[in-house]
Amino acid sequence: MRVISDPLLRAESMHQTKLAFVCGDRTRTFEEFVDRCRRVGSVLDLLGVDAGDRVGLLAANSDIYAELYCGVPAAGRAIVPLNGRWAVPELAYALEDAGAKILIADQDAGDLAQCVDRVISFDDYEQLLQESSPKEFAGTSEEDLAGLFYTGGTTGKSKGVMLTHRNLVANTLHSQITMPLDGDDTYLVVAPMFHAAGSNSVLQCLALGVCQVVVPAFEPNLCLDLIEKYRCSATLAVPTMVAALVEAQSANPRDMSSMTLICHGASPIATQVLKRAHEEFPKAELLHLYGATETAPLVTGLRHEENLIGTSRGKSVGHPSLGVSLRIDARPGEAGEVMVQGPNVMKGYWNKPEQTADALQNGWYRTGDIGYLDDEGFLYLVDRAKDMIISGGENVYCSEVEEVIYQNPKVLEATVFGVPHEQWGEQVHAVVVPRDESLTSEELIEFCRESLGGYKLPRSVEFRSEELPKSGPGKVLKRELRAPYWEGKDRSIN
Repeated sequence: MRVISDPLLRAESMHQTKLAFVCGDRTRTFEEFVDRCRRVGSVLDLLGVDAGDRVGLLAANSDIYAELYCGVPAAGRAIVPLNGRWAVPELAYALEDAGAKILIADQDAGDLAQCVDRVISFDDYEQLLQESSPKEFAGTSEEDLAGLFYTGGTTGKSKGVMLTHRNLVANTLHSQITMPLDGDDTYLVVAPMFHAAGSNSVLQCLALGVCQVVVPAFEPNLCLDLIEKYRCSATLAVPTMVAALVEAQSANPRDMSSMTLICHGASPIATQVLKRAHEEFPKAELLHLYGATETAPLVTGLRHEENLIGTSRGKSVGHPSLGVSLRIDARPGEAGEVMVQGPNVMKGYWNKPEQTADALQNGWYRTGDIGYLDDEGFLYLVDRAKDMIISGGENVYCSEVEEVIYQNPKVLEATVFGVPHEQWGEQVHAVVVPRDESLTSEELIEFCRESLGGYKLPRSVEFRSEELPKSGPGKVLKRELRAPYWEGKDRSIN
């Protein structure tokens, strides 16, 4: 397989009558799904979306989301999945930066309509699809752009990660090696599909004839009911979701005997959550995945984590996926920045040559994570070089939050960093020197809410009367401010 149409053609030829998707009361066979993907190209032709144009997508998880995720790039255009948790200004920036021609949405687009030539509702899309005829997939090449996947930026603006057909197909193969599935599996899609964790296995499942049961929005009791009803065997979730599933299963047990693989990633997971997950899903292998949007996303995997709970090896994120090269930018045995090379590594950042040059050096992607390798090649993460927080599996770049805080006229100085949180792993914490002492934490948080998605909002605010500590060149000594919150921890990420 080389391009995104390849797993679709494989599904069409090998798994026609098998069930491909379950989403609420709606089901699709592989034959039906691929037919709809073929019609996507006809719809885009009708809408005047030319080869290479970008198509924005703002929607909850569904089989329709999956067909657009596959059908748009298979038709020679590029998909731009939008984070539904972002505020309107953040969404508008992504659409405008991408130069998206149209936006397909399952919700009222509101002011976002000004950012594109046309907004297509899901109802309009369905009518256009029914009136269209299936057509041959485009003759795309491996290096053609498949999608722009927006992630936060250290400079305050999100970056469009350019993933090619080669990147996404390579990740499909890496996924199969790291988290193997077969045609007898049923995969529960729970993570948001605008995230790499949600869309990671879409192509893998299509190629292998694996049915995908799609959850529109995560709700633990609904997920457990669907696992029991459809005998789901595998899923990929962020740690907060795993914790919620464990709590719900403990409170109201269902038959979980079908679950044989629970993958988690996006942020570290608490040992206690792993212990309880093993108790509540005793037949499931626990698999820790590590990656990034820029690596499409898989980099490493730690298999059978349930056998390593409480051990030093259990703190590792595992070995590199077969096909992925990994090295540490430091002397042997020392911690340094984790660097990744492989066919899954992005082409670059859309319209951001300087940031691309910083991230991609001599064929290696600099992850911004600090880690080390043990004698057997297992990777351990200890900190982040990038000024970033991971809260509930979502990346929050501190500079994005700081930029908004500084727009408040009552703020003189401010800095933002992550502090430990039992449920979310980390939470956003702001330290502020006010210009006007009437400023309250509630007022500042509400001010930020106008410009930032909810998960990026400060959850705690510390006010200081003295200026923030700074280095000789005048840079805020953020590590000095963070240190008390992380005292007693064996690493500075959670």
